[in-house]
Amino acid sequence: MMKNLTALVLLSLACMLPSAKAADAPFTDFDGKPRSIADYTGDGRWLVVMIWAHDCGVCNREAEGYAQFHAAHVDRDARVLGISLDGQEKQAEARAFVDRHDLPFPNLIGEPVSTMLYYMNLTQEPFRGTPTILLYGPDGDLKAAQAGAVPVDSIEAYITRKSTAAAR
Repeated sequence: MMKNLTALVLLSLACMLPSAKAADAPFTDFDGKPRSIADYTGDGRWLVVMIWAHDCGVCNREAEGYAQFHAAHVDRDARVLGISLDGQEKQAEARAFVDRHDLPFPNLIGEPVSTMLYYMNLTQEPFRGTPTILLYGPDGDLKAAQAGAVPVDSIEAYITRKSTAAAR
């Protein structure tokens, strides 16, 4: 019951906010510098955003695949951006997650509630948990959002299919 009430309150708050753009995101890098998803989009490459938490079992299992995806694609057609849902209070745990998985892609940190509200306002869907994947096209527009584990081979297939269709 409490979980449903929390989701209802968050959804109500999200509906009161103006439409979120990538530039409005409430994130910082691990040095405290304000950042947004827009800082990483619109450069002609796809951007895979993985919203994670240090204590998320699925996130811990999926991190290596996203690291490999980033390494294989960063110089060609796509890259990864991580966003920790741990907030400043758990920044040390979030940093340990990045170090433990040797993540080669940039990672930002957001406060849990503001990150969830951002997601809900961006997608018009409730935030369901971590991991959550956002996929931005080469033009910087949001193309897909999915809660839960998303295999990187599915992301690669999607990018290939959309890139092939755009080339026609």
